[in-house]
Amino acid sequence: MQLARFRHPLLAAVLAILPAGAFAVGSDDSSPPTQTQTTTVCPKGQVWSDKLKACTMPEDSRLDDDTRFRAVRELAWAGRPDDALAVLATMTEGDTDRVLTYRGFALRKSGNLEGGLAAYEAALKQNPDNILARSYFGQMLVEMNEVQLASLQLDEIRARGGAGTWAEQALATAIATGVTYSF
Repeated sequence: MQLARFRHPLLAAVLAILPAGAFAVGSDDSSPPTQTQTTTVCPKGQVWSDKLKACTMPEDSRLDDDTRFRAVRELAWAGRPDDALAVLATMTEGDTDRVLTYRGFALRKSGNLEGGLAAYEAALKQNPDNILARSYFGQMLVEMNEVQLASLQLDEIRARGGAGTWAEQALATAIATGVTYSF
C-alpha cells in the first residue's frame, strides 16, 4: 500500500499503524436505537432512567453504563452529537473500545473529523476486531471522499468475520451511494 498517495497524510499514517490481527468479530449493534423519553421528554442535558422512571443527569451514580450508552446512541441518532458526547464523558467504564467508537461517531457528526479519527484509531488499537468502529471509520472516510481508504476498512470487516453484518452492509452502501448512517 502506497500511503503517500492519499489526500490526507494523517489518515495515511493512521492506516499504516492500525493493527491487523485475529479474525474474531467485534461488537455490531445493527438496529437504530429505540426512541425514549431521553429525546422526547427530558430537558437538554438529562437522560431517561427506566430504573428511576424519571429524567436525571447522566452523571447520576444510580445509572449504569449500559443505560448511559443507550442514551448516547439515541442522542447521536437524534442528531444531538454534543449531548451524546456529554453523556459519554460520564461513562464509568473508561475509554473502552465501545466508548471510543461512539466518541468517534459523535465527534464526526459534530464536525470534528480530527477528533473522530483519533477516537476510531484508539478504539481499533484496543480492539482491531471491532467491526462497528471499522464501519463508522469507513463511513467517515466516505464523507471525506476517501473511498479507497473506506474500501480498505470494508475489506478488514470481511476479513475479521463481519461478512453479512450491518457493519459490512452499512459501509458497502456508503461506498456505493455516499450515504452514511446516523446510529
